[in-house]
Amino acid sequence: MESKKIDPKFNQYQNPKIGLVALASDYMIEKDFIKIIKDKKIDFFVNRIECFNPLTRENLIKMSEKVTEVTSDILPGEKIDCVAYGCTSGTIAAGYDSIEKKIKKAKPEAIVTTPSTASIKALKKLKVNKIAIFTPYSKKLNDEVLEFFKKENFEITANSYFGIESDIDIGKIDPSHLYEILSKMDLNGADALFISCTALPALSIIEMLEKKLNIAVLSSNQTLIWDTLNSINNEENISGFGKLFKIN
Repeated sequence: MESKKIDPKFNQYQNPKIGLVALASDYMIEKDFIKIIKDKKIDFFVNRIECFNPLTRENLIKMSEKVTEVTSDILPGEKIDCVAYGCTSGTIAAGYDSIEKKIKKAKPEAIVTTPSTASIKALKKLKVNKIAIFTPYSKKLNDEVLEFFKKENFEITANSYFGIESDIDIGKIDPSHLYEILSKMDLNGADALFISCTALPALSIIEMLEKKLNIAVLSSNQTLIWDTLNSINNEENISGFGKLFKIN
């Protein structure tokens, strides 16, 4: 028997490639991405980054030091069209410019998006200025999120928070409980509600909240996925996940 060498034929067309840097303790972010992109011609790749608890500014900055290493292990040597950094408070703590620089060191061709910057784009797209904000974080981290939006010239009309210090505990929140407390927030004067944190199970309740509250509802994962799709020119309307996906 003589072995025969066969010349391979490679695909001429490749789907857009999305890379996600997810926190090692995040229950929700991959699930939420898949809910929205599962029927699209998009290739989706994930790597996880070590998360340090409790969630503090210092620990979030410490986590970001591994961004280049983690990003480089997403299809090593291959180009990625967009890399999403899956941490809202982590981007606010380290700064978008720092996160972008670290990602581009590994994937220089990639567009970089984060939940905090995506939420700003989304609010501007919706022409919203007055917002209510909910976070699951400690009081100190919650206040840092508020300060971030204030610096972006948004007026904060209301704020509530859980006071959770462990990222892995955030993902264990009961979605029905989250819906109940958010539906009872004082939203008088707010044009939109922003729900911070990629680990919160918020995506599945956005449509219900918008019908109940009669205002736009945004979440970290929703805005991140929306901005990721826009970055690869996939701007078709999507139903089931809030007003944001219906305005492209």
